[in-house]
Amino acid sequence: QVQLVESGGGLVQAGGSLRLSCAASGRITFSSYNMGWFRQAPGKEREFVGVISGSGSPTYYVDSVKGRFLISRDNAKNTVTLQMNSLKPEDTAVYYCAAGGWDTSIDRYNYWGQGTQVTVSS
Repeated sequence: QVQLVESGGGLVQAGGSLRLSCAASGRITFSSYNMGWFRQAPGKEREFVGVISGSGSPTYYVDSVKGRFLISRDNAKNTVTLQMNSLKPEDTAVYYCAAGGWDTSIDRYNYWGQGTQVTVSS
């Protein structure tokens, strides 16, 4: 059994920053998994945000967050972090971390966290 738990969400003004964390526990060799971040806004499908390889490099981001979001990981602590800067109202969503393949598709990820809400006010 693998558990992923996100934290760090909240309310922030446009232009501000938030740092999300995802902690993995259970029967998982954390460094063997690419870790992805996804988000889902109200009334919309869950969408890919970015992914980091098991070793920590490379990373890949959706165009809408490139240059603003940064994914990092600490394999010794079984954690992955999503640093979000220059936030925009359109970044408002529930953010999820997931463990799985190097892919933008949700179907390629085996394990998911419960999500954390990020709200960006204008």
